[in-house]
Amino acid sequence: MTMSEARPKIVSQTFGDPADSPILLVMGAMASMLWWPEAFCRELAGRGRFVIRYDNRDTGLSTKYTPGAPPYTFEDMVDDAIRVLDDHGVGKANVVGMSMGGMIAQNLALKYPERVGALSVIFSSPLGVDTSGLPGMTEAYGKHAAEGGDVDWADRTQVLAYMAKDARALASSLHPFDAERARDLIEADYERSGGLASATNHFALKGGGPKRSIRDLAIPLLVIHGTSDPIFPVEHGAALAKAVAGARLVEIEGGGHELHPDDWPTIIDAIATHG
Repeated sequence: MTMSEARPKIVSQTFGDPADSPILLVMGAMASMLWWPEAFCRELAGRGRFVIRYDNRDTGLSTKYTPGAPPYTFEDMVDDAIRVLDDHGVGKANVVGMSMGGMIAQNLALKYPERVGALSVIFSSPLGVDTSGLPGMTEAYGKHAAEGGDVDWADRTQVLAYMAKDARALASSLHPFDAERARDLIEADYERSGGLASATNHFALKGGGPKRSIRDLAIPLLVIHGTSDPIFPVEHGAALAKAVAGARLVEIEGGGHELHPDDWPTIIDAIATHG
């Protein structure tokens, strides 16, 4: 935490028996805990796990800041995850991070190895590894992402329309896209968060911490990656798994950059049996 910043509120929720082995779920950029769907969390808890999800800063019910001027760093978000564990009296957990949450999770495991029993990284990219030779985001998604710069993030109609397009752009290439389900989730997140303007701060963050490399990881690593991910093509998941001895790679056939319900059995089984 920066010296000038007051201690932020980080809101979390749990599922399952606190006596069971804990799992901390870390979501990605601009996404509150709702993007770990409640049904997903309950299914994971049903596998004998104590599941914790939380709102990153600038999302959900956690502390928000003026859009465009975040007074915190990426490193502070890493430390927030430890605070969540502390809030629930958890000394060590299996940590599962998705997208930007996967980068938070990798940093967490390297900065606080005594607090992370196993690491699972979903739809992300390897930390501290040269990825310049890997494919970048698809041209189509890059064009869509650029359009985000023209959105008035204070305008509910514009935001919901853009986010609906985003959900479709990130969808599985194998399973049917459920526009109604996506819209319901986006609207629920928008209303609960009081808008998404502050969440755009995630794209303005600076590192704030030392350089780390996932090659130094000394705990079990699970990598889950969709073969049709438009943000981080599947080669990123393969490179991450290759960087850590003994890592397991689970590829989701046709998987985009989303937790599609049809893929939950594979994803939940992989997480529940890891570590």
